[in-house]
Parts: sequence; C-alpha cells; structure tokens
Amino acid sequence: MSDDIETTAEDFIKGKILLFDKPYKWTSFDVVNKIKWHLKKKYKLKKLKVGHAGTLDPLATGLLIVCTGNKTKQINEIQEMPKGYEATICLGKTTPSFDLETEISQTWSTDDITKEAVEEVLFKLTGKIMQEPPLFSAKRINGKRAYDLARKGRDTKLEPVEITIYKNELKYFSNDEIEIEINCSRGTYIRSIARDIGLMLNNGAYLSSLRRTSIGEYRVDDAIEPEGFCG
Repeated sequence: MSDDIETTAEDFIKGKILLFDKPYKWTSFDVVNKIKWHLKKKYKLKKLKVGHAGTLDPLATGLLIVCTGNKTKQINEIQEMPKGYEATICLGKTTPSFDLETEISQTWSTDDITKEAVEEVLFKLTGKIMQEPPLFSAKRINGKRAYDLARKGRDTKLEPVEITIYKNELKYFSNDEIEIEINCSRGTYIRSIARDIGLMLNNGAYLSSLRRTSIGEYRVDDAIEPEGFCG
C-alpha cells in the first residue's frame, strides 16, 4: 500500500480508500485527523474531505477504513458490509462497560464452566438475534449520549436491535478466558456479545481485547500504521 499512496493531490481529491491498522488507545477520529493534517500539509491543500467508515473503540485495534475526497460518498456503503473481529473475553468477572474502560465490579467462580457450555452459548448467539446495546455507547437516549448517562450513574436500558452474527467460533478456551472469531452485521456490539456470554453461562464476562480483522473484502493484513503513512 505504501507504494500505491505516493500519488498526487488530485488523486486524493478524486478519492482514495485507505486501510489503516488503528493503534491501541487511538480514537478513530485521531486517525482521521492525523491523515487529513498530513495530506493537507504535504499537498498544500486548504481543504480536503476525509472520513472513516466504521468507528473502532479506543481500546480496540485493527482495520479502520479512511476515505478521502469523492470516495467519502462510499462511506455508508462500506459501513453496511459485514465485519470480522478477534475477541478475547474474560470469564468470571464483569465491568459496567463490559470492557476495560471501567473497573471490575463483580466476580464469580468459573470452576463449572466447560468448553461444551461455551460452544453451546456461541451457537445460540449465531444468526439473527436481538441485542441490547451497552449503555456505555454513543447511542442517544432522549437526545443525550448513552455513555454520558452511564457515567452519571443513570440506570437506563437501550432498546434491543436486530443484528446478524454470521460466524461465532471458539478459538481458545480456558475456565477464565476465551478467544472467539466473530463475523457480524453493522451495529453489532462485541461488548454486548461478551456480556450475553456471561449471562447465558449464569456467570459474568467482559471484553478484554478486540481486533477488527475485516470489513467486507477489506483486510487488516493489507493495512498500514498511521505513523507509517505519515512518515
């Protein structure tokens, strides 16, 4: 990809689809802002449209698609594509946000959790399902962001939405941690998958790491680091 991007200002104005491997703790907007600043400076542009196709949480890594110029018109089309993830889920503990954004709030024994039980739960969490988004999310409730209400301690629930899980495969199992490979539709919260796995095991769980590996036919293997692009 690095050879392909050594192009002209006009190429980026006409539109480019760029694949980045988002670093840990970077926001999706951090990536967009860095790329936009770099391109405007390099090509002496006063303005340039730059946007991303599908937000990744700061604590997640992996594929982030950035579109420039006229290719920003394809953002919504790209966002509708199925997405692939590799997720590590901690069993026997949970947090209010169902990930590492918040501290552990409850613990359970995991002695009775079996690989067969986990595989049965993953099977049930495959296909079309109704998923309740996590309160620590950017969803709006009466015009306010859900995560703002959550941080204020408001006990509010979001309406379930229909999603599709095309693949939900166990890659590693231990009593207190599992690794799964997921392919899912737009709007799926992997943190909610972790929460539901815990609940369906009569236990607790939270998402300890997440990496997006694909969006449609785009692969993280073909992506580069933002710093490498701007270097």
